[in-house]
Parts: sequence; C-alpha cells; structure tokens
Amino acid sequence: MATTRLTVESREQALAALESSTTPSGELDILVVGGGITGAGIALDAVTRGLSTAIVEAQDWASGTSSRSSKLVHGGLRYLQMLDFHLVHEALTERDLLLRDLAPHLVRPVPFLYPLEHRVWERAYVGAGIALYDTLASIAPGKRAMPIHRHLTRSQMARKFPDLAHDAAIGAVQYWDASVDDARLVNTLVRTAAGYGAHAASRTQVVELTQSATGAVNGAVVVDLESGRRITVRARAVVNATGVWTEQTEALAGSEGGLRVLASKGIHLVVPRERIRGKVGLILQTEKSVLFIIPWSRYWVIGTTDTPWHEDLRDPVASSADIDYVLEHANAVLAHPLTREDVIGTYAGLRPLLQPGTKEGTSSAKVSREHTVASPNPGLSVIAGGKLTTYRVMAKDAVDHAIGQRAAALPSITHKIPLQGAVGLQAVQRQARSWAKRYGWTPPLVDHLLHRYGSDVAELVELCEADPSLARPLAHAPAYLRAEVHYGVTHEGALHLEDVLLHRTRLVYEVPDAGLAALPEIADVVAPLLGWDDATKQAETAAYRERVQAYDAAATEPDDASAQAARLRAADVAEMVPLES
Repeated sequence: MATTRLTVESREQALAALESSTTPSGELDILVVGGGITGAGIALDAVTRGLSTAIVEAQDWASGTSSRSSKLVHGGLRYLQMLDFHLVHEALTERDLLLRDLAPHLVRPVPFLYPLEHRVWERAYVGAGIALYDTLASIAPGKRAMPIHRHLTRSQMARKFPDLAHDAAIGAVQYWDASVDDARLVNTLVRTAAGYGAHAASRTQVVELTQSATGAVNGAVVVDLESGRRITVRARAVVNATGVWTEQTEALAGSEGGLRVLASKGIHLVVPRERIRGKVGLILQTEKSVLFIIPWSRYWVIGTTDTPWHEDLRDPVASSADIDYVLEHANAVLAHPLTREDVIGTYAGLRPLLQPGTKEGTSSAKVSREHTVASPNPGLSVIAGGKLTTYRVMAKDAVDHAIGQRAAALPSITHKIPLQGAVGLQAVQRQARSWAKRYGWTPPLVDHLLHRYGSDVAELVELCEADPSLARPLAHAPAYLRAEVHYGVTHEGALHLEDVLLHRTRLVYEVPDAGLAALPEIADVVAPLLGWDDATKQAETAAYRERVQAYDAAATEPDDASAQAARLRAADVAEMVPLES
C-alpha cells in the first residue's frame, strides 16, 4: 500500500488525477460517485482488481446514512420471519468475515437479549428461530466467530440486565451479533482504497454526467466545493452509489431511467451507560419497527424509527415526536424510565428504500432482495438498497456490473484484503501496555484507542512522541486524546471542525453540549494543521456552534416539516469556509 493517509495534499493529488483523466493515458477505469459505505466499498473492490479508480463525495466521508445507522453488523433476525434464508446467511457470512479477518479492531461481538413474554410457545418459537440464525452463520462447528445462543430464566435475565422491568419478560434468549462505529468503518475503507492507489476527494460534487456522441456516459463534471473550480473527468465506467440521492444523480445524465429510491427516516437516542444497568443489549418488537437498546462505547444507543421522509435530504433531524416515540417504547420495558434529561444526544439518518422494479428503458441485474444494480445509460451503473453489513457483496456486484465481461478475468478479492489497522493488531495490542504506562493512559482509554485505530495506534504514538502535549486527553472531552484530533486531519482527511466533531470523533452526540466546551481546544489543534488564520478559525467555530443550536431547536418541534424548518432557519449552518480563506 503506497499511502494510508487522507490529507489536504492527498486530496489535491486526487483532484489533479481527475483533471489529467481527460488525456488518453489518464482516463479512469472507474469513477465512484458517493462516499458512504457502498461507494467506499466499491472503490476498494475496484482498485484491488487493478482498475484505475477515483471516488468523490459531495460532503465529508460517511456524512449521510453511513454515519447515522444503528451501528450494528448483523444478519438481521427480521429476515428470518420473511423466510429469506439466503440473505441472512449472506449477511452473517459478511459479519463473521469482518469480525475475524477484515476489521477485527473495528467490529466487536455484542450479546443481545430477546425478552420472552410467554412461557411455552414463544420460547420454542423464538428459540428455534435464533438456533437457525446461529446455524446460518458462516463458520464450521468448532471455528465459530460468535458464541452459540442460550436460553435464560427470569433470574438469569435479571443478572444480565438488572434494569429490565420485572414484569416485562418471563425469561429471554441470549444471542450474539456485532457492533461497529459506522463512520470509522467508511473512513477506514476509503483510506484502505487510497493505500492501494485509489484517488479520493471529499467535498467534491458531481454536477453533470457527461456523455459521448452515442449517449454513453463517459465521465462527469465535478466541482471542488473548497475552491469552486470545475473539473471534467473521463472514466470508462461511472458508478452511482449515492443512496437517497440516487435519483437526483441519475438525472444528471439526462435520462429518465434508473432505480427508484424512497427515503425513510430512522432516529437514535444516546444515553449514558450508567443510566441503564445492563451488561447486554436488548432487541424489542414494536408495532412499527424493531427497537434496539445497544451497549456502545460509553453509552447506550436506542433506536430506531421507520417513517417516510419528505423534507430536504441533507441533514435530517429528529423531531420531538420521534424522541418521545423511542422513549415510550424503551420505557415500556425499563424498570427506571428514561426522561428527556437523560438523552445527551440524538441523530437521524435516511434509509434508501429500493422500490420494486426499475424505470422504463433500464437494463437491470437484480442481485438481491436488498440491493439492485442497474444501468439507465451505457457506461453508468447504479446501485441502491442493501445494508451496511453486506457492503462488500454490494461492491462486488456493482463492479462486476460496471466492467461486464472483464469481471471473469478480474474477480473481486476483497474477502482477502484486511482493512487499515487490522494487520499487526495483536502485536500492537501487546505494545499498548508500555505506551499506556509511558503516557498514563487508563485501560478504558487504551481499549478505546485499539478499537478505533487497531494497529494504527502506533501512528498516534509517533505523534505523541513528537509532541507530548498530544498524549493528553481533551480537557472537556477526556474520552479522546488531542492526538486523535490531530490524526483526524493528518491521516483521516478532516477539512473542517464539523468533520472532526461529527465523524472523526462522535462528540456531536456523545456529550450533553455536543462538544461545544471542547471546541476551542479542538480548533487550536486543527488550525495550524490546515493553515487557518484567526478569522478562519473563528468562522469555523461559529459555524459549528450555529449547527448545534439549529439541531437543538429542531428537537423541540413536533414534526418533520417544522423540525427541518427550524434547522434551515440557521441558513449558514451548512456553509463551509474555503481552505484558501
């Protein structure tokens, strides 16, 4: 791997490669549009086949759906109810592959309880389903990636989850799935792809899909949103992986064909870990969706909802009604009900729900009940649907579709490509003991670092050796080191303060003030790395403060329309300050 850093400089090099693509020797094999989990997976799949590859994203990496999920890597118990055994097996295979080989630092096992309300028939029914779930996992007996499920009595259940209301269940079935920091997974995929030679440029928006005289898509016109310059890109194949923006991106080619995607909103609440006594997660059935209470880092993540979204696709927000709905359903099974005061953060995301069929005139190769790859124009492939867990399968299908007959000679190999931070993990885990002693890092902090960076913790240590002040925790957000903020800029491509607080860390919803108290210290670390003068630093700080205020205002509104209007009233919340200023 030539490089594993995403920086201002690497971004400029990527833009230069896009500019040179109009020359015969510079034409790209694949241009990926969309920097979420699907696009990042496609970029890695394409570049590791030996294809010249570029990926562009209009916002920050993972800024859309892929940073706003339930943070689960799972097979999906609900698909068993639909008798979709193939899909469950596929997702469980991918879960175990990530856990064992591809990203063992990022993906971790999590036990869940499925509470039972009825003594005989429900235990037999649910137990049989979860036994099948275990059976469909990919690993042969004796080599399982996860423990087998087990039945619990009421007293055993109470020891696992003391704050489950006594009358909420007569027992439970415990099973295992896995969790991941979704935004970190995306960033790691992009970094891994860049390490193999992919050109990666965030905040670079496709404004036109160009076509040859015969109508085939042969590239795009992109705008560098940091400088405003327009760049024409040439590529033999363009892959649209823009999620809920799928139809808008398709329309840039001037075609009425393609996939139909509807946006559905899901929201999550973040509650401090000490507020709920429990060692495991819960999965609950509601009248509208599945509700998870998930142990994640130092918190509980509780969600989700599933409601149609008709507002602006960028930056959906949780309304007051959403928050009340999740609290009501969580409180139905908790011995000590949660209140609004217990919620230290919320986030909302949009699921791209793939609609049946394709638009007229579209060449389609449906590959799953969950995702579809189609071609509304020659040279343009579109992928939509799917789930975070199966991103690698989706990426394989999209690249196969894009390169056609060449796929037989260039098969996907991503099942054998460990992600950034996975190689050398065990050695770094042992070395971490001496680093902890040197810098006074607590065991929870060391675990936090290993979980986020894997073997790349060694690179953070190098930063701390060069500047010991970086080894200190942030004064007002002590779960994170100053080195992590530095690393977010010098290795992970952060260009703005919001990139650091939303996606490199998750302070936007991990602390009650959304990271505002830590903002000055974070800005002091970031500013010299990005060459900001005082005016730029103040503008960046003000923009993030306005964002927080706008989201706080939205959470008090009763419905989607009024909540989104409250956010949009702060018109400059989404405005970014150019790097040159």
